[in-house]
Amino acid sequence: MLQRCFAHEPGAWNDFVDRYLGLVYHVIHYTAYLRSTPLPPEDVEDVASEVLLQIVASDYAVLRSFRGHSSLAAYLTVISRRICVHELTRRHAHRDMHAKTGNGAADHAADDRPTASVGLEGLEEVEKLLRKLPAKDRQVVRMFYLEGRTYEEISTELNIPVNTIGPVLSRARKRLREDSGEHRTAARPAKAGKKTPPASA
Repeated sequence: MLQRCFAHEPGAWNDFVDRYLGLVYHVIHYTAYLRSTPLPPEDVEDVASEVLLQIVASDYAVLRSFRGHSSLAAYLTVISRRICVHELTRRHAHRDMHAKTGNGAADHAADDRPTASVGLEGLEEVEKLLRKLPAKDRQVVRMFYLEGRTYEEISTELNIPVNTIGPVLSRARKRLREDSGEHRTAARPAKAGKKTPPASA
């Protein structure tokens, strides 16, 4: 199906939407529930449209980043959740801005919130990393990177101090970089060594 989309075959995108739109809607509803942000039907439609637009943007760049390390459904769940979290945060800041004096303070506050900043290819790496982490660290990393939770939300749900979350994520990022570096090193073809010219007599 992905190859058909990449080749822009007639009906390929419609088939993709038919198969995965239900998953996108489920992710939106569940993410809004987790963040205690009820969405009216028209807003759900808007967020779903934004998810689909970002999937097709730049000639399916999101789908082309899929490496098959997880199922496509799991990958799309992560992508949809991150876009949904971004949209919910943006809408919340927009409402706050209009509710206040309009001086942009809400937008500034939203920008200061800790957010997951892993790239698209890194999402699958995070999924693999989770299997190697201790249980409590795994919960923190999953909630931050894959569910888009803030430090405060993670602290409340896991009943841990806010100031312990940063170090957990730092350790996870370090391990992710190390694992990625090892993978790149293993995948890089060995270079032929330079021949040393014979010493002149």
